[in-house]
Amino acid sequence: MRNNRSGFTLIELLVVIAIIAVLVGLLLPAVQKVREAASRMKCTNNLKQMGLALHNYHDANAKFPPGGTTTNFAPNALGSGYSVHMFLLNFIEQNNLCNTMDMMMAANDMGQQHIAGDDRPALPVPVRLDDQPPAGHGGTNYRANFGVSIVNSYGVSDTNKVNAKMPPPDGGFFVDSRYRMADISDGTSNTAAFSEHIKGDFSNAISTPNADTYQPGTYPGTPDEALAQCNAIDVTNLAVQGNSNAGAPWLQDGHTRTRYYHAFPPGSSSCMFPPQRISTTANSSHGGGVNVALFDGSVHFVSYSIALATWRALGNSQRRRDPGQRLVTFGDRVHDRSQITSSAGNPCLDRALPVRLPTSGPAGCPRASPRCASSGARCLETRRTSRSLPGGVPRLPP
Repeated sequence: MRNNRSGFTLIELLVVIAIIAVLVGLLLPAVQKVREAASRMKCTNNLKQMGLALHNYHDANAKFPPGGTTTNFAPNALGSGYSVHMFLLNFIEQNNLCNTMDMMMAANDMGQQHIAGDDRPALPVPVRLDDQPPAGHGGTNYRANFGVSIVNSYGVSDTNKVNAKMPPPDGGFFVDSRYRMADISDGTSNTAAFSEHIKGDFSNAISTPNADTYQPGTYPGTPDEALAQCNAIDVTNLAVQGNSNAGAPWLQDGHTRTRYYHAFPPGSSSCMFPPQRISTTANSSHGGGVNVALFDGSVHFVSYSIALATWRALGNSQRRRDPGQRLVTFGDRVHDRSQITSSAGNPCLDRALPVRLPTSGPAGCPRASPRCASSGARCLETRRTSRSLPGGVPRLPP
């Protein structure tokens, strides 16, 4: 009597395994693309909220927040070293956190560590799972545009005057800056406000090219010189490690923590050139580019292959202003550079923006717009135009 039990032959089993392997190979990239698209969308939304917060701050204070502070920004009212993120707390629904801060303290005071270690304020949703600073170092991936100029300090913040003969800051933010909407002479639709940067590995014993800031040991005088010297280094050489603490703590201003520059293309290495010259780049773990929030509140994805001239134009808020009229910061006021040599009682002082501190909340804590706080209405209607950048450079697509 024959045994008719059915079963798989070895060849059939191998064929099934091969088919499953092929299907998995096709499915995994698709899943990865979906995850990356979700991460990119999340970062786009975060930057969008920061752009709205920026406009709500301007609506309440008639100026944009500074990129950082010294004791000259608000004497006897606000400590030094605060980042732009602190000024946006009340506009990203972090009022309670803001109310726990003692603004008279410096940003790096030990009494502020409970704030500096908090990951909520600057909407720092990481772009990768291992992109996390050590405990107690609340980090952010989002940074303010400090322009094309490679100066780390200027005017009052440049205490040793090493950058006195350098071109002035030309981004949308700087230390003690008080730029108004009208001061963005290149147009809010043509000027970057915020972008991204991967958080650091917090160890100079490890080289992480997209996160670390390297130190070539040179002293460039122009962005082009700085780019060439930065590109010439070997990033695997630990001797040129400069700073690995990228993105944290978010409360403190600094080129490694909360600033980025447009001197180098996005996605390239960041380099520091002591004393007081720097270029921290924009980058991300998104495939092939970075998200950029413009001063009009819109958010765009910018490819790493963007022309350097276009990238620099996007970072320069003053391209339509006569070079002699570029705004620079001096202490607690903003002046037109052409008027610096004027005599006492000159119109420069009359036109300067006075210090405007909030009328509610702790000293130095920016108050939210009553109109927005009461109705929850959006204070910005994003404008998209087909206008081109000056000089024939095409505007980034929406």
